[in-house]
Amino acid sequence: MKHIFKTISVVLISLLLASCSEKKEETKKVIRPVKYHEVGFVGAEKIRTFSGTAQTEKVINLSFRSSGIITVFDMKLGQRVTKGELLSKLDNVQARLNYQTAVSSMNSAESQMNTAKLSLDRVRSLFEKGSTSLSDFESAKNAFNTAKESFESSKRSVAIQQEQVRFGYLYAPEDGVIAAIFSEIDENVSPGQNIATLNAGTDMEIVLGIPESAINGVKVGMDVTVDFTSISNASFKGKVSEVAPAVDANTATYPVRITVNNPTDAVKSGMAANVSFDFGEQEVSTKKALVVPTHAVGEDSNGNFVFLIEVADESAKVKKQQVTVGDLTSDGFEITSGLSAGQKIATAGLQTLLDGQEVKL
Repeated sequence: MKHIFKTISVVLISLLLASCSEKKEETKKVIRPVKYHEVGFVGAEKIRTFSGTAQTEKVINLSFRSSGIITVFDMKLGQRVTKGELLSKLDNVQARLNYQTAVSSMNSAESQMNTAKLSLDRVRSLFEKGSTSLSDFESAKNAFNTAKESFESSKRSVAIQQEQVRFGYLYAPEDGVIAAIFSEIDENVSPGQNIATLNAGTDMEIVLGIPESAINGVKVGMDVTVDFTSISNASFKGKVSEVAPAVDANTATYPVRITVNNPTDAVKSGMAANVSFDFGEQEVSTKKALVVPTHAVGEDSNGNFVFLIEVADESAKVKKQQVTVGDLTSDGFEITSGLSAGQKIATAGLQTLLDGQEVKL
């Protein structure tokens, strides 16, 4: 009986060990699949697109140079106006009151000057006859000069106050179209307050911001392609007309203006536009660079690395390969050393891969 029990125990232990070895063998056979990328050259052709807004080349913000209540407001959105046309007028009460006061002062000064002139003529006649002293003649002459200067000063004051009254009238500075209105009749406005916007230019421009990484490739006179999201199946040619030398603090980009070469009536101010720059056209050399996706490059204490996939027969293993990274392009990192064209690298799970690990493509 004991012999049978020992035999059964040995058989059970053998089966258990065999089962464990089979599980270990099955575990070893689990090979992790990985996504990969084949390293290749990318040429100098680089087309990048940036968003902007259309507007006429000359945009004028209309405003009064004095304060008051609007009594005439002859402006509507889309209205075409001609240079010199009266667009709006203020009640200008204070300016007109000051003008009338200045005119009254001028008339009074003129009267005083005329009186002083008559007195001077009388005293001169008496002095020439010897009937009055030199001091009386000099006094009359000084009084006339003082009255004359006061009259001239009052005339200048009238001219200034007349100009202030004129500031209450708003005329169109150029031919154009009213693009925006910010005030209404009977509204009290202050000097410099924008009440309307006039699009006075004949050409259409695109205003956009270029990031620091691309601004050095943008030059005045550079040809671009312009597409509008609201105008389907239509593309326009454009040319860079202005490039700002300093960054805009509000957008952290460099302002650039594009002049549309062949605009149509469908292109309106305020439309969203996409401007495509072909930076490859500015490259003189035909130099090509190895470029890999940004997420395929890792970094450790030794620098940047990739997991190179080495294929042998039907198996594949990953190898940690140190690389030297160059410029960051729209396609990924440029690799200056450590890789060659045609090699395969892993593009996902760099944090969990191990050097020498067997993988499946």
